[in-house]
Amino acid sequence: MNKGWTTGNKVDLLENGEGFFPRVFEVIATAQREVIVETFILFDDPVGQDLRTALITAARRGVKVDLLIDGFGSPDLSPAFMGGLTGAGVKVRVFDPGKRFFGKRLNVFRRMHRKIVVVDGTAAFVGGINYSVDHMIASGPMSKQDYAVELRGPIVAEIHRFVLHAIAVGGKGPSWFRRRLRAAKEDDVAPAGEAEALFVVRDNRRHTTDIERRYRAAIRTARSRVVIANAYFFPGYRLIKEMRRAARRGVDVRLILQGEPDMPIVKVAASMLYHHLLHAGVKIYEYCERPLHGKVAVMDDHWSTVGSSNLDPLSLSLNLEANVIVRDKAFNEVLSGRLDHLMQNSCKQIQTSDLTDWSAWRLVRSFFIFHVLRWYPAWVGWLPRHAPKLIPVEVGPHGSPSATAGATQTEAA
Repeated sequence: MNKGWTTGNKVDLLENGEGFFPRVFEVIATAQREVIVETFILFDDPVGQDLRTALITAARRGVKVDLLIDGFGSPDLSPAFMGGLTGAGVKVRVFDPGKRFFGKRLNVFRRMHRKIVVVDGTAAFVGGINYSVDHMIASGPMSKQDYAVELRGPIVAEIHRFVLHAIAVGGKGPSWFRRRLRAAKEDDVAPAGEAEALFVVRDNRRHTTDIERRYRAAIRTARSRVVIANAYFFPGYRLIKEMRRAARRGVDVRLILQGEPDMPIVKVAASMLYHHLLHAGVKIYEYCERPLHGKVAVMDDHWSTVGSSNLDPLSLSLNLEANVIVRDKAFNEVLSGRLDHLMQNSCKQIQTSDLTDWSAWRLVRSFFIFHVLRWYPAWVGWLPRHAPKLIPVEVGPHGSPSATAGATQTEAA
């Protein structure tokens, strides 16, 4: 994966569920051959029901429909919900469902955290938006601020081949996979725009640091501006170092982080870095309107990224993630404008005067955090490295879904 830059792409920003869901469902409704959906979270709520209806409708008119969900993120889908999908011919696979212990989900590590849709090998969506009603602003004060992109052009062919590999259980090339991959390779996706695009993934095999390395390289070469909006921010030492160096050489480095987080620990963890960043000249803005769920960034006037990867230990060292990096001035202007709007209208800028004074305890804590950030990428390699499984879901004898026995393993997803 991560083949290289492609030219001739069209990239459109989709903001929040209001922008994302209608467009995805509209494109699925036009599918002629194939729909592949990957998502971390799929809930049985109005948005999840709309996706279910769109997939069932496509499958019933003869479209090949594949759905890959994560076993930790989507744990409570009912037999009726799943049975309706599989009964219509939708191929449903669950990534590492795991077992509960006293009702608790313990399979928190090495999750399939990507959010990707590919339709007919000609349109793709990549971003951070899950299929749940809390991504709709109208759902209330805990609705999430988030982003995705719709892609057209040659980059779609690369994403298409990637998701085909991801749904090939075991990745050993069953006959259906070979046929569909052969057809995908023969697809000639015509140029649709002017943007250069790069599809970047993180896995636990060959691409363990690709997304982080792309961030670091872009910050290192930035000359005027770096704006990073990220929901869960506790990155490694090297990324922090590049941000501090950029600020000290005069680059306008800004972070947009959660001020009203969906999980309190998120703000506590990020705030531990505030002294270290502010004193180097990094500007920090806390988004206070509602929870921030975005994972986006812009550098200078041409580099942008949108995807599923947070800048925290789970995303950078454990989860399976996917981002699109775009080199295009027009798209950069659009995303920059939306982030500027957040900072001007919905954020509080953190000043050094807002921070508590240094103390012996804070000094010790900062020293500890510094070394945790420096070494955690090596430490997480010691965590259990079971090979997660893709479990195909099939219709049981009474019309209810069941996991297929003996499902093969995969880490390609």
